[in-house]
Amino acid sequence: MEEKMEPAATPAKKPGLLSSVVYFLGVAALVVIVALVAPPAAPPEAALEPVATTTATTTSTTIAEVEVQVPTFTSEEPIADAAARILPSVVQIQTTTGIGSGVIFDSDGLIVTAAHVVAGEEEVRVRFYDGEQVVGRVLGSDDAEDIAVIQVDVAGLPAAEFALEKPRVGQLAIAVGSPWGLQSTVTAGIISAVDQANCDALGVCVPMVQTDAAINPGNSGGALVDRYGRVVGINVSIFSLSGANDGVGFAVPSDIVMDTAQRIVAGLPLDYAYLGVRSQDVTIGQAGAVILEVVPGTAAAEAGLQVGDVVIALDGVSIRGAGDLAAQVRAHRPEDTAELVVMRDDEEIILEVTFGVRPDELN
Repeated sequence: MEEKMEPAATPAKKPGLLSSVVYFLGVAALVVIVALVAPPAAPPEAALEPVATTTATTTSTTIAEVEVQVPTFTSEEPIADAAARILPSVVQIQTTTGIGSGVIFDSDGLIVTAAHVVAGEEEVRVRFYDGEQVVGRVLGSDDAEDIAVIQVDVAGLPAAEFALEKPRVGQLAIAVGSPWGLQSTVTAGIISAVDQANCDALGVCVPMVQTDAAINPGNSGGALVDRYGRVVGINVSIFSLSGANDGVGFAVPSDIVMDTAQRIVAGLPLDYAYLGVRSQDVTIGQAGAVILEVVPGTAAAEAGLQVGDVVIALDGVSIRGAGDLAAQVRAHRPEDTAELVVMRDDEEIILEVTFGVRPDELN
């Protein structure tokens, strides 16, 4: 078999000086021709700074609920963006006993605040973001829910946007108000909890938004907002052993705030929903509120609730104890219909309840 032979290596031939010059001149001419004929290369794309884009915001937020499209932000400074949007809508409220905060919710001069800020006052002094001061009249208040409305004779005010949907646990939260009298102060944290039952000494419970954003005396009545600058709650209280912020603050949710404000402005009675039970926390086993008593003739009796039933959910909100049940009932109005999920003899059943009116002696 014939063996394939590798070609012999040929020694490289050294070009002469003239040949080298001609060669390099040819290469240079070729490069110039290509540069002139070929289109210029696009410059490398610059790294663009994210630009915040917002939807147009109206100057007035009507009391009637409207569907609002959530704006989209791409900024690297969402807290600064949210602060810039909400600050013109937050006011300082000066009373004979101290200083609080408030939020403009209608451009025609309506301001919502905490009831305890204006307690006992018919008129207060309102200081706007730009420093202008006017006298405001207290239209009314709901002490149990800690919400009040002030009216000023100024039109064209920058009204805040209220987010009526429930915020998410862990999302960004920004508090704006006048802590210790320092107007237009911004602090930030997260939403620590939602539907947190906050009960007073009389057992009146309201479902609150909890936050670790710094809230101090003077923040009451101010705004708790999301990353878009939308109000998710009105700050009303803190839990503290020192008297200052310990990272546990509470805000009345925006849906309750707007419903209460609507009733105050319209002069409607501030009636509360009534279920008609006495309950306590479950001590062992599945969390819930165990029914100890059903008042005859009440919404609970008509819905079929029985002693020994364990309520574990109301309108999709988990009930972990008696305080949660009371708070969720308080979040409704008379004639509202809700769905109760109940454990009875180890069986889960669903009951529909139409709330009655809470008796005056219990308010």
